[in-house]
Amino acid sequence: MEIIKRIKRKFGIFAPQVAVRPHVPWYLRWLIIFILAALVVLLSWIMFDAGRQFTSFDKEGINHELDQLSDFNARLKRENEKLRTQVTGLERQLQMDSTTRNDITKQIKVLGDENTNLKEDLAFFQNLVSGDGKATDNVFIYHFKLEQGDSPGKYRYSLVLLHGGQHTKPFKGKLAFVAHLWQDGKKVLMPLTKEGSPKTIDINFKFYHRIESTFNAPLDAVVEGLQVQVFEKGIKKAKSIRQVSLS
Repeated sequence: MEIIKRIKRKFGIFAPQVAVRPHVPWYLRWLIIFILAALVVLLSWIMFDAGRQFTSFDKEGINHELDQLSDFNARLKRENEKLRTQVTGLERQLQMDSTTRNDITKQIKVLGDENTNLKEDLAFFQNLVSGDGKATDNVFIYHFKLEQGDSPGKYRYSLVLLHGGQHTKPFKGKLAFVAHLWQDGKKVLMPLTKEGSPKTIDINFKFYHRIESTFNAPLDAVVEGLQVQVFEKGIKKAKSIRQVSLS
């Protein structure tokens, strides 16, 4: 029975399927393989050329962008240099204008001071011509002014003395100055000193005498005014005293 089953498997419906293939010559197989290989090479070359062209196009675009950026950068540098030159010129012009303005301001102040002095001289000589100063043979203070100096703690004062009356001899004496100031909440009298001793100015004039000078005060002090005393030679009592405030 086993033998019969084996025979049926080989020759019956249960027998293995058999494939029938036509015979292909060897030279035809090689031709097909060569054609396929040529197609692969051609396709590879097409893809390589397409990639090379794309890369070349991309490089050209990048180079074009770089050239544009370089040109823009160079143009900005030129404009920046031009603007820097203009700013330097404007700064120089502004400095010249400021210097000129400061010079004009100083000249105006000098002319103003000279004008004040000329007015004082004119008033004095008018007083002499009119005879108003003949009432007393005395020295009196015609003009006395105190101003802030050009630096902190520095002050400037001017004084004009007149010798009134009919006289032939000059007036001889001295001047003593005392500054009135506030320091540490207290009022302080500060005699103007010179080398540690009270500063006095000798005077010797016949008709009038002008003095212009400066002094320094402590930076933590506030100067309120300045007092001057006029002493005649050989007399301890002041012939004239006057105090002015800071103007």
